Amino acid sequence: MERPRRLHHSRGVTPVASVRLSVPACGQPALPSRATWQHGGVTAATHSTLFPQVPDSADAVLEGLDPEQREVATTLRGPVCVLAGAGTGKTRAITHRIAYGVRAGILQPTSVLAVTFTNRAAGEMRGRLRQLGAGGVQARTFHSAALRQLQYFWPKAIGGSLPRLVDRKIQLVADAAAACGIRLDRGELRDATAEIEWSKVTQTVPADYALAADKAGRVAPRDPAEIAQIYAAYEDLKRGRGVIDFEDVLLLTVAVLQDRQDVAEQVRAQYQHFVVDEYQDVSPLQQRLLELWLGDRDDLCVVGDASQTIYSFTGATPDHLLDFRARHPRATVVKLVRDYRSTPQVVHLANGLLSQARGRAADHRLELVSQRPAGPEPVYTEYADEPAEAEGAARRIRELIDAGVPAAEIAVLFRTNSQSETYEQALSDAGVPYQLRGAERFFDRPEVRKAHSSLRAAARFGGNDSLLDDVVDLPSQVRAVLSGEGWTSEPPAGSGAVRERWESLAALVGLAQDFAAARPGATLGDLVAELDERAGAQHAPTVQGVTLASLHSAKGLEWDVVFLVGVAEGMMPITYAKTDEQIEEERRLLYVGVTRARERLHLSWALARSPGGRPSRRPSRFLKGLRPGSGPTGGGATAGGSGGVERGSAGGGAAPAAPRRSRRTPARCRVCGRTLTEAGEMKLMRCEDCPSDMDEGVYERLREWRAVQAELSGQPAFCVFTDKTLMAIAESVPEDQHELARIPGVGMRKFHRYGADVLAICAGREGVGLDGDD
Repeated sequence: MERPRRLHHSRGVTPVASVRLSVPACGQPALPSRATWQHGGVTAATHSTLFPQVPDSADAVLEGLDPEQREVATTLRGPVCVLAGAGTGKTRAITHRIAYGVRAGILQPTSVLAVTFTNRAAGEMRGRLRQLGAGGVQARTFHSAALRQLQYFWPKAIGGSLPRLVDRKIQLVADAAAACGIRLDRGELRDATAEIEWSKVTQTVPADYALAADKAGRVAPRDPAEIAQIYAAYEDLKRGRGVIDFEDVLLLTVAVLQDRQDVAEQVRAQYQHFVVDEYQDVSPLQQRLLELWLGDRDDLCVVGDASQTIYSFTGATPDHLLDFRARHPRATVVKLVRDYRSTPQVVHLANGLLSQARGRAADHRLELVSQRPAGPEPVYTEYADEPAEAEGAARRIRELIDAGVPAAEIAVLFRTNSQSETYEQALSDAGVPYQLRGAERFFDRPEVRKAHSSLRAAARFGGNDSLLDDVVDLPSQVRAVLSGEGWTSEPPAGSGAVRERWESLAALVGLAQDFAAARPGATLGDLVAELDERAGAQHAPTVQGVTLASLHSAKGLEWDVVFLVGVAEGMMPITYAKTDEQIEEERRLLYVGVTRARERLHLSWALARSPGGRPSRRPSRFLKGLRPGSGPTGGGATAGGSGGVERGSAGGGAAPAAPRRSRRTPARCRVCGRTLTEAGEMKLMRCEDCPSDMDEGVYERLREWRAVQAELSGQPAFCVFTDKTLMAIAESVPEDQHELARIPGVGMRKFHRYGADVLAICAGREGVGLDGDD
């Protein structure tokens, strides 16, 4: 359960405005300011002016985009897959894509559906689209879009009104367990609820739960048969009470679209163009809904980064992103690797983390290239115990704020929410304001709603308000109105509700000041209209205070200074991460944390939990070879994506998309069944002395083709493929890309470069690839 936001006193420190300047790419001399990407005009979207002028034309929408972002923005037809590394401006690229299409008259605003995963992200997207002159575009979460459709079509498709949506299912799960005679403690109840949610988004029915959970490697809180029993009882209870849950919204929408062709056609007539953000987090159920929205069309743009897949425990999988080219051979793939967020020092650490990764996501990692000037090296600190670690972080944060760094530009990130309390106490003791991530939405706060109403009333009847008699400019008017709601020029002493209300009102005052500076001559009515728009888009102003957040909740956010705390074995990776897949997800979680930092990054760990405890902890294995004095790295994936564009083809000339790699199992001889240990034997998938069934003709054609490729590339022949790999290909004679990819020695890079030629040779097509064309 998310904890309520609390904001604590700051010893009278008032918010400090943060001035940001466009900077040239790292290592380049300063150049005159121009709105082009080559001259430092491209920055992270969060660094844009708070109230930018709406571009005056479609072409103006494209100004300031780098070549890859521009490719995303202008490729408006057919399937497009954007592989976007952290900090590379993906939201900027896709919002400018939508805005360009609308402003150029290519897309109708009402025909576009942009889908993302959080209300905050959807609100931010709507705000940016409005600033680009593309209001009217629907930007929603999967659940929000599905719920609107379900509410509209339910009377027609099912009859009656839509059942009530339950806010929290945990009480229903508790009732279901009680009905089954199963006692669950609080932790088991929470975990059982998570298992039910996972089952529903992976479209697993109660009868199949035990088998599906075992196959997925999930650790159930109780016997899987008991969880299945609770799951079935839970569904019966919902039906009996006439309610639906969050996952049912997607399931029922899918069912309606599958069963009612007329409804599906009506939805498809409404939406012809789809954009899906954070595509690596799509669950099987969300993917099915997307397919039903699309029908047989392919005007789809997906954006994601497999290296930021951190929600697999909820059913999210990067497979849909990684298999996109296989499902859409005509797709244009654009890779964004220019990092506008972080300094080269932060980016170097992020790339180093991924260089040691394993698995399918690692095969598709993107190597970021910082576009910012050099900054300080990451700071690594070891403490005796956790309270000392928290006090050390709070002390450094106090120093940063005293030096002029805004509190809102600092974050403390941890692995679990249970770590928060120690840092709350330490920051309070140091007089540092903080806010907990996951707070009530800004425009839903009572004091903000009341202030909004007061400003609206003042805009309508200000001539009769004595408070406004002696003030002329807009910021003064806002200060005068909000003084009646509790705002003062100095923050109140102490903490609690009074301080929270003041912080909210201070954020509105700051917003008014920025609005007046950007729109000279703006009236109080203009500001109220802006607040109305922002409330609808949930585009909130910044509240001053250091952010305390879990790594999972920090996804999609960024700060100037980030403190990554508790980076020790047992916490990062977490103790219960046992399998290779789970360990790799923990590595990706740390990568997400590192890439939240723009300029300064502090990583720390404690040797013991409490003062006087045994110092048995050690730094996270993920930092080995990366922090000073930790020795060489253990090696890692050598694959790494560079930026650029790959275009698909309607014909057969495009390199085949990389198929999914299966989980590694012990290699066994396909002839006698013995476990293989030698590299050469594993390539052949047989013992050296077992009989070969190699196709001699295929082998000779492969050798002839390899010689040509080696001469063209100026490499030795074995750099194309070794003899053993050619023998393995000639013995198995693969008929499709999946069979070829399973052969040891055919790596991802070689698969993309040579796969089409090899398959053609195996199929008996003469002369393929011998003229040097890849």
